[in-house]
Amino acid sequence: MKIEKLYTYPVKALRAVELDSVQVTKHGFPHDRRFMVLQVLKEDDGSVKYKNIHVAHFPESVRFFPSLDLEGERVKVTYKPANGGEEKSIDFPLYPETDDLETVEVDMHKSPTNAFKMPQKYNDWFSSCYGFDVILAYLGRNYRKVLMSTSHNKQAPKPPTNSWLSSITSTATSYLTGTNKENSPDTKILTFNDCAPYLIASSRSMDDLHHRLPTPSTMDILKFRPNIIVSGASEPWEEDYWGQLTLPSSNITINCIHNCGRCKSINIDYETGAPSTGAEGGMLKAMQRDRRVDPGVKWSPIFGRYSFLGEGCEGATVRVGDEVVVSERLDERTRFDWEGLATT
Repeated sequence: MKIEKLYTYPVKALRAVELDSVQVTKHGFPHDRRFMVLQVLKEDDGSVKYKNIHVAHFPESVRFFPSLDLEGERVKVTYKPANGGEEKSIDFPLYPETDDLETVEVDMHKSPTNAFKMPQKYNDWFSSCYGFDVILAYLGRNYRKVLMSTSHNKQAPKPPTNSWLSSITSTATSYLTGTNKENSPDTKILTFNDCAPYLIASSRSMDDLHHRLPTPSTMDILKFRPNIIVSGASEPWEEDYWGQLTLPSSNITINCIHNCGRCKSINIDYETGAPSTGAEGGMLKAMQRDRRVDPGVKWSPIFGRYSFLGEGCEGATVRVGDEVVVSERLDERTRFDWEGLATT
């Protein structure tokens, strides 16, 4: 097997940036989800609250296209309206000065952290694109902590759920608690990603999903928001049993810990920035027929593996084309571990 594609997402919920090579860190690829857009909600008493911008609920987010200027240390975002309106762009620093910036709390799956509200000119630009008030938040060094087992849980108790959507939300919630301090070298930390620093997908499994669509329809794997796409698997869905991957050329190990339960975000039409009215709009339902394979998120079809960098691998470089070896293969699928963790 080989690394087929590498992606990072500088601003959560916006489009991906494709990479040829990148250094690995324990909290993901550099610049991955270090920024996030928040909707501004004004309460009747004059107070302000913020709502996280996610693709599932704000599908117009996929019409924003970031790019990275690593030498100039800038992020450029281009907004391309789906209705054929005029494109416009803005750029901002990869590493903003935060001394004079207001802090806001961002709560993702009950894993809160402080973030920095970017200067008003950036907030105004994004607001003009979305058509309602938003701010651009920068994470800085305020990582989020994950409280979850890093073993491959096979006998975890079954969580109570009422629907597929509440299931995935509840599962993510059960793993995350609020803190932004690194307490030890093995502490698992997150940026603005949902559950883990890396999401690994298999293009062989994507081929299987294409067969569920009317010919000649195909679906962009980027709708699943992967960081690493692996090609060359012998069978579709064999990644369900990947426990660890090794890249021999760089001696990188990646621990594949949990399944990724999917929500309605995969039904979004990336060309229109709205729920798809075509065949792709039924992909979530189609996957539910045979991809509800994790009892821990029993209402959510599974695609991809939430993963963590192996110990001692920080700073190594992964490249497109690198060989990938399954260095640990599981006998059975993993299951979200709810025992001893926070309930929703």
